[in-house]
Amino acid sequence: MTQASDLSQTDRRALQSVALQFLVNGLVWASFAPRLTELRDNIEVNLRTMGFVLASASIGGLLGSALCERLIARFGTRAMVIAGGVGLIATLPVIGFAPSALVLAIAFSFLHFMDVVSDVAMNIQGSRISARRKVPVMNRLHGLWSLGTVVGGLASVYLASRGVSVRAQLIGAPLLFAVVLAFVGPGLLTVDEPPAASTTGNDQAVSRRSLALLLGGLGILAMTVEIVPMDWASFRLRDDLGLSPDVAAWGFVAFTTGMLIGRFSGDFIQAKVGDRALQASSPVLAMVGMLLATLVDSTSASLAGFVVAGLGVSVLFPHIYDMGAKAAEGGGAALGAMTAGSRVGAFSVPAIVGGLAGSSALGVGQAMAIVTIPAAILVILLSRRVS
Repeated sequence: MTQASDLSQTDRRALQSVALQFLVNGLVWASFAPRLTELRDNIEVNLRTMGFVLASASIGGLLGSALCERLIARFGTRAMVIAGGVGLIATLPVIGFAPSALVLAIAFSFLHFMDVVSDVAMNIQGSRISARRKVPVMNRLHGLWSLGTVVGGLASVYLASRGVSVRAQLIGAPLLFAVVLAFVGPGLLTVDEPPAASTTGNDQAVSRRSLALLLGGLGILAMTVEIVPMDWASFRLRDDLGLSPDVAAWGFVAFTTGMLIGRFSGDFIQAKVGDRALQASSPVLAMVGMLLATLVDSTSASLAGFVVAGLGVSVLFPHIYDMGAKAAEGGGAALGAMTAGSRVGAFSVPAIVGGLAGSSALGVGQAMAIVTIPAAILVILLSRRVS
């Protein structure tokens, strides 16, 4: 009884730490993503160049995906969550004061590297804790990441409207995040236990190698339908619809609000309709939302579409992460394959969208639709292979 009680208390404290790290990671991204148009203006580049800056950032993410299994095996998930968190918040001032596209690309690349390290480690810890609970928590943990993006996005909108520069914001935010990280570190699980047996039947349906390939493919596609509205929603509202930077930032907020709602309700919807039905319907919802957000030239329609798209996208990554964490044998190999796929998407997609949007023939919204709609269709088809 005492041993079970101690385990429960340890899990509760670890869950608090993991949950807060998810929240902080979302806040980190929302500190600069809604204000990407200002970062672009600071270095005086066009949409095409900005697309390559965002794409080159994922070089660090790919490197992190290749090394995360070794790093976790060598140092453990707790150390990697802490190291990743420190790296993320330390990079924000560099992003804010980057004097050129090259420096900004390098800063983004390092941020992506640390994000992968932190992301894989905290998802493994979260999956271990979730497996020991009667009600799973993976969707809600990712919901806290979305909460961070919404709260951070609203803060960014407010600061922009008050005339606070993006540089000032990216100096002040890391100080707050560092305080939270000081609470996170001591509470994390100190021992990396083997994963609980998967209850999805995936191990019987496909080989481990096939599962890694499928997760990698899903990582590319899920990243595509998530990163495009997250990175380009503000450009859609500003460049296509002519809105001011502070109003254009609401595109990011709308999308992440949809993700927030979807992730906090996802665990309970899954319990009602089943995992297969949820994963089959969510990309359809994302596709409908993106069509509305990108092809209807109305501010209200675009904002509503981004909310709907966020609802559809919300449950994709929690599901894929949980499958990968359960397949990983103490080191995160399956998650490494999935994150590698997602970073390939993050590397290639911004350059594609930027190139299309920078042409005279297409607007930002049309470029977004050309990239995201096929990706959503492929998610539907590929998800059937692992369901």
